[in-house]
Amino acid sequence: MRDVPRLVATDLDGTIVRRDGTISARTVAAFARVEAAGARFVLVTGRPPRVMPSIAAAFGHRGTAICANGAVTYDMRTGQVAAGRLIAPADLAAAAAALRAAVPGIGIAVEYPDGRAADAAFQAISWDANESIPRPVEETLFARPAAKLLGRHLGYSPDELLALAAPVLTGLVSVSHSNGKGLIEAAAIGVSKATAVAELAGRHGITAEEVIAFGDMPNDLPLLAWAGTSCAVANAHPDVLAAATCVIGSNDTDGVAEYLERLYR
Repeated sequence: MRDVPRLVATDLDGTIVRRDGTISARTVAAFARVEAAGARFVLVTGRPPRVMPSIAAAFGHRGTAICANGAVTYDMRTGQVAAGRLIAPADLAAAAAALRAAVPGIGIAVEYPDGRAADAAFQAISWDANESIPRPVEETLFARPAAKLLGRHLGYSPDELLALAAPVLTGLVSVSHSNGKGLIEAAAIGVSKATAVAELAGRHGITAEEVIAFGDMPNDLPLLAWAGTSCAVANAHPDVLAAATCVIGSNDTDGVAEYLERLYR
């Protein structure tokens, strides 16, 4: 491995985004330092592209974002979205049926590359509540490929919900969570933050050993396992703290920025 990584991959919420929803000037400056050293940086998030413009603006419309846990790519310079592997309509419908059977009362939502929709039971929270969600009939909801399938039940923690959902979704979708309130999220089989970053790195001749990754939640685990160096922020999920090769400061104390400042002197 070179003296410093050639690619820095980081999660957003809970990792570089603070609890108040902001990204500090120090963090933005740290990633500018990465670029000045000749390395690349990529934001790797469960967020859909529709909520990325403010993030792109914070970073001065530089860099690339991988959204929906690896399913789509968002160009932060142009705002263009490129879809990767999506969940097929038949798998969407089957996964939704399996979730409803395993967790009665669960609400279902679908993120398409260009929008979203939900059933009548899905409860909108956080940025989901900022605008109305289309509530189409069942046949329309699962009629086209989607980047993510979401399930929400406020009677369960994300860990509890994931434990109920994972066994019934095997072979249909890849399911995880990012600590959204009562929320699990699923991508197509074989799609993860790790697969998307590996593909991006490969296009630039960068190996896993030349990548450093930062994260905080179970949906970051595949990426942290793949990268040559993995860092969990101090506020991370216990499974992430156990899996990472190092633990750094929390999101609210700019732990990622502090680490990068030392790394890219």
